[in-house]
Amino acid sequence: HVPLNKHPHRIGKIESPSCPHCQRTEETVHHLLLSCPFYQRERHILVNALGHKASSISYLLTDPNATPHLVQYVNASGRLKMTLGEVPLPRKPPD
Repeated sequence: HVPLNKHPHRIGKIESPSCPHCQRTEETVHHLLLSCPFYQRERHILVNALGHKASSISYLLTDPNATPHLVQYVNASGRLKMTLGEVPLPRKPPD
């Protein structure tokens, strides 16, 4: 599980599942990556790198071409830094 508010709330660890930045909805992976207005700048960079594919959770989470851009997004957002630290960029396989 990713340490976003929905899961810890569901298991009784925190009081609210809401996003700490916009309070609009539950903080989920979908919300963090695709809809929270707080991360608009980071999302813009992701969309510039990946085009329309950046709006697909399945693409972002499964396609190896998306991985470095997703890691950059997560690090730039700072949202998981307190729990996970800086997420390292994946190594490129040798040619």
